[in-house]
Amino acid sequence: MQPHASVLRGDELSSIVDPIIVDMVPAPPDPYHATHLAFNLARFQGENCEREYVQGHRESQMESITGWQVISLCGIALWILISSILNVTQNLRSFTQPWVARLVISGTPVILKIQKYQHRHLDALFSGLSCVVSVPFYTAFLPLLFWTGHCKLARQMTLLMAFCDYVGNCIKDVVSAPRPSCPPVRRVTATKDEEENAMEYGLPSSHTLNTVCLSGYLLHYVLAYNESNGVFIEVVGFTMVCLFVGLIGLGRIYLGMHSLVDIIGGLALGLGILAMWLSVSEYIDNFVVSGQNVVSFWAALSFLLLFAYPTPELPTPSFEYHTAFNGVALGIVIGIHQTFHQFHHENVPHVFSPQLTFLAFVGRILLGIPTILLVKFCSKALAKWTLPILANTLGIPVRSTSYIPALNGMAADKKSDEIKQSGYLQKVFFSKQTSFDIDTGIRLLQYAGLAWSVVDLVPSVFSHLGL
Repeated sequence: MQPHASVLRGDELSSIVDPIIVDMVPAPPDPYHATHLAFNLARFQGENCEREYVQGHRESQMESITGWQVISLCGIALWILISSILNVTQNLRSFTQPWVARLVISGTPVILKIQKYQHRHLDALFSGLSCVVSVPFYTAFLPLLFWTGHCKLARQMTLLMAFCDYVGNCIKDVVSAPRPSCPPVRRVTATKDEEENAMEYGLPSSHTLNTVCLSGYLLHYVLAYNESNGVFIEVVGFTMVCLFVGLIGLGRIYLGMHSLVDIIGGLALGLGILAMWLSVSEYIDNFVVSGQNVVSFWAALSFLLLFAYPTPELPTPSFEYHTAFNGVALGIVIGIHQTFHQFHHENVPHVFSPQLTFLAFVGRILLGIPTILLVKFCSKALAKWTLPILANTLGIPVRSTSYIPALNGMAADKKSDEIKQSGYLQKVFFSKQTSFDIDTGIRLLQYAGLAWSVVDLVPSVFSHLGL
């Protein structure tokens, strides 16, 4: 009997079932997709590990930053206490002052030989060069450098200037060495600034010290950020810096402001500070820009440095200069830390570029200079009003040498009460003084306000006005 028509033969059934079975069996994995999947999984795990590492590194970094900040401030406070107990300043002065004074006296014939070539044109030349490297000149020049767009150079030179000023003036007042005797030396003081400089002690020469450090750092900055320099350019730059430093040193001797030992001392100290600064400048800059506890740390540092400053044999303007530049450094650090990503990053336009033309830069000067002077005036007025109230509230006896003469009469009337109230605070400050000069705080705050306006307030105004 023939099979029924609906019954399929074996070969027909196989032809139908085999494709179905084949479709049901999973295909072997594609090597490309498998590799891609494994790579993504590994990258995900790696990113998680890296994220955990970075987070842990930041936490440990914050702990280390806090640690070195505390150690630094405690170290300075401990030095203030130890130097006060052991009379370090007086002991160093008794050892160094006679030796330096003999060198100053023995160097007088050298000064007189140089001054034999005196001429009114040489007087004008060396007086002008001295003004160019003076503290007031840098105080006026550095704001313009910020506004040209060279922000890193400006902040580095400002902090370097503050450091040089502090170290140099500390050594001046510790040694308290005399300047060349006048007469027989002829002393040329063409400006009021030079007359005030003549009231300071001699060793080391601040003009020589500042010139070595700032011109040396400027040369380093230019050569480091210009990749097309050749050996010839480097030699020319180094030669120009050496000639400039030599002219400044010769000019200070010619003007009768310094002896040879003062110039050599300023040169040696400047080279040492410059070498040190070149090795730590990037660390300092990174800390100011993106560090932790920058404002609080620098404010505490500025406060302690006022008390760490040595007492000179006789009063000089050196401490006032330090206080002013100490305030400038504080204001610059606060402003830069707060507004770096807005106004002071590496991509800000530079002067003479299409984004910052020369006319726009002139507009910045015409608007910026009056603004910072106004801020300085307001900061001084605010400090004169608030600091006496704060001192009275805390029971700190204060006096004023120039800014608030009325305080001296008030201090005399309440002298006994204030001494009783301030006993504990004076122990905290490691001081044997019966009162504190409030002019120091006023000067610190007014220059801090001025510097803050240079890098924060004024750039904000420029941004709003499109300058």
